[in-house]
Amino acid sequence: MTALALDIVVGAIVVAMLLCAWRVLRGPEIVDRILALDTLYVNVVALVVVLGMRQQTDLLFEAALIVAMLGFVGTVALSRYLTRGDVIE
Repeated sequence: MTALALDIVVGAIVVAMLLCAWRVLRGPEIVDRILALDTLYVNVVALVVVLGMRQQTDLLFEAALIVAMLGFVGTVALSRYLTRGDVIE
């Protein structure tokens, strides 16, 4: 029963990732694209965590933490670049 639920969750996350990818490619403004990219990072973290639960391994949880940190830094860097024109002062 748990395996079936995790398979359904993986499918839902993949659909969410496809919708975010669509928004990244076709966003009307750059701000929408950055928010969609941040949401895509969150979906990747969720997918890696669910796959870690499915495969019963702790290694994927550490990978999810790394992806989350890189996603946060990337979002902050892109936002600072848009607002100030540079990333590092």
